[in-house]
Amino acid sequence: MCKKAGIVALLFIVIFIVSFTSINSKDTEQSHVSSRERKIQNEVFNQLVSFQDYVRDTLLVEVGKNQVDEQNVRQAFLKSRLLFKKFEWASEYFSADLSKRLNGPPVEEIENADLLDPSLARAIDPMGLQVIEDFIYPNYDSSRKEELISEVRHLVSNTAFLISYFHDQQLADWRILDASKLEVFRIIALGITGFDNALSLNSMQECSESLKSLRDILSLYINKKRKTSLLQDLDASIAYLSQHPDFNSFDRAFFIKRFGNKVSTGIAQLEQDLPGRKIKYNRMLRQEARTMFDSDAFNVDAFTPGPEFHMTDAKVELGEKLFYDVALSGTGTRSCASCHNPGLAFTDGLVKNTNIHNPSKLLTRNTPTLLNAALQSNYFYDMRALTLEDQVRDVIGNKHEMDGAMEAVINYVSADRSYQSLFAKTFSTTSENGISSDQVTNALASYIRSLTTLNSRFDAYMRGNDDALSKQELNGFNLFMGKANCATCHFVPLFNGATPPKYVSSETEVLGVPVSLADSTLDADLGYYSVIGIDSYKNAFKIPTVRNVKKTAPYMHNGVYETLDQVMEFYNNAGGVGLGMNLSNQTLPDENLQLTEKEIKDVIAFMESLESTHVVF
Repeated sequence: MCKKAGIVALLFIVIFIVSFTSINSKDTEQSHVSSRERKIQNEVFNQLVSFQDYVRDTLLVEVGKNQVDEQNVRQAFLKSRLLFKKFEWASEYFSADLSKRLNGPPVEEIENADLLDPSLARAIDPMGLQVIEDFIYPNYDSSRKEELISEVRHLVSNTAFLISYFHDQQLADWRILDASKLEVFRIIALGITGFDNALSLNSMQECSESLKSLRDILSLYINKKRKTSLLQDLDASIAYLSQHPDFNSFDRAFFIKRFGNKVSTGIAQLEQDLPGRKIKYNRMLRQEARTMFDSDAFNVDAFTPGPEFHMTDAKVELGEKLFYDVALSGTGTRSCASCHNPGLAFTDGLVKNTNIHNPSKLLTRNTPTLLNAALQSNYFYDMRALTLEDQVRDVIGNKHEMDGAMEAVINYVSADRSYQSLFAKTFSTTSENGISSDQVTNALASYIRSLTTLNSRFDAYMRGNDDALSKQELNGFNLFMGKANCATCHFVPLFNGATPPKYVSSETEVLGVPVSLADSTLDADLGYYSVIGIDSYKNAFKIPTVRNVKKTAPYMHNGVYETLDQVMEFYNNAGGVGLGMNLSNQTLPDENLQLTEKEIKDVIAFMESLESTHVVF
């Protein structure tokens, strides 16, 4: 009996020790995680303070001197940008609005862009490093000295808001890793293109600084037992950027495939292995994407009005039937497919299509492609529709395009047995409430969402097929992303105006498109200004994709250019300014790109490689 009791007592002691050790181990791990998060938060906070101190004590002093030394100002400016890049990953992820005050685009942005009530919209003056750059590049402008001093002071004061934010902000591990991966995507899509340093073009050094900062952070998530090459890949990426600092000759295709994709994949693996709860965001670029070029990286439902509008196979089947049905038009003569021909990448090949009631009258604008239309926010060249459902409703009801009435469409499909069956199978509420206009527009929008195809030879190259692109096409890609300045508007990998790396909004541009090849005066179409009413957006239009561009001629909102050679000549010669227009709000740089004839052909060859392959609709 005593022996048995002794065994029981011994087992109790062993269980207690194991349990205590296990609990203590969990406490230690939790303590370690909290310590890591606090360490990273403190590091970001200290980097912000260092940035503010340097801008105040060095850059502001240099620009405020009685005798300004242009070289010293430039050096102080470049150093300021490098200090910003250290914490860019955190500021852009956790507080994007405040981050814009430090490094936002040098153009007016719109606040409260409510399309239901445009009167609420107001323009926000640009501020930050990109604005300051314009004062000192390509040459320091002494006549604007007081403006420059004011901008630098704003930079100091705006940094204080971020310092305050990160003083108390708790950073969760999963968000830190998500932010780190997005910073790699930002480097690939924006950093190496000169997007935010268009004049100084110190892109490679800045990207290197960003990656160095990420390396310090990510090293905290790697232990000796974890088998990963992430740190070595980061070191190799940093070394390559340091060894190849020249903007024009930098091999972006090689860098992305050899380094960028490996680093983002390594971070994605850390995300996947991280224990604990993670919040799932509804982002167009999927949270779990390992690279920007994964076949399933983008979510076509990101811009739907809500979860109940998400695409299903049944909706696509129904939407396709509606897409080809001329009965949706008021005259019974025009379907969606009449202007969006699958054989022409869902365009019509015309400068402008015709008025449904009068073939001798042209519509206002060129017909855009529907391929990959789901991968953007806002629709129509003037951005007036927020969703594809809104776009469908607008087109059907437009007096010049289809001149249909939703009530008549509902009566038609409700009386058709085939449609009755399809709607009942597709939407659960049809039997009880009948067919609704939302169901009609959602079915059509779902069919358009199904036309998402990112399977060109370029995509194959980025996914591992080294032979998918020719030497000429690769050179064209490097030019597109660099000297030719295309990728600062047509962002990789979608090559439209949806802004990476979160892809939550689409940009517009003021190019100065002429009336015709023979008449180089500015086209009268005011574009986005007609919707939003802000002067800086006069003649601004949504940036379309250049995927499948070989099949989508003619080009521009008014179809003015018949060939890609004409388009490239327009851009190479600085757009409207190059045509002699006095266009103060042109967002296209007003300097000649100085592309050679060979370089232009290479860029065109690359763009033509973006054609979707093996697509059956």
